[in-house]
Amino acid sequence: MKDTRALHRCLLAAVFSCILLTSKIAVAHAILVVSTPSVHGSVKGPDVTIHLKFNSRIDGVRSRLLLADAVGKVETLTLAPQKSPDTLDVQSLKLSAGAYTIRWQALAADGHITRGEIPFTVQ
Repeated sequence: MKDTRALHRCLLAAVFSCILLTSKIAVAHAILVVSTPSVHGSVKGPDVTIHLKFNSRIDGVRSRLLLADAVGKVETLTLAPQKSPDTLDVQSLKLSAGAYTIRWQALAADGHITRGEIPFTVQ
């Protein structure tokens, strides 16, 4: 009977350990929570500032932002030094009126890369 209780405790501890480890991994991925401009938003030009905030720490040196215009021209954006470990910023782009898409790639503290796109319009 003592062996059965010990086995049950051991199995229960293993199950809880798996649950705790799995939840930490899922939370650590960099998920975009706020962006300026917002998805499908509209901003006044020509000076446009880009600000992306994530739910976790990201590596600003290894993360990337690209800007695509309506005709498909893509340029790599130069990131400003990180003010906070969960943000990416680009200061004062000179953009003419039209449709654009920010393509972001963020390296999270857990080593995983997440990607996304933010279409927006400059007035």
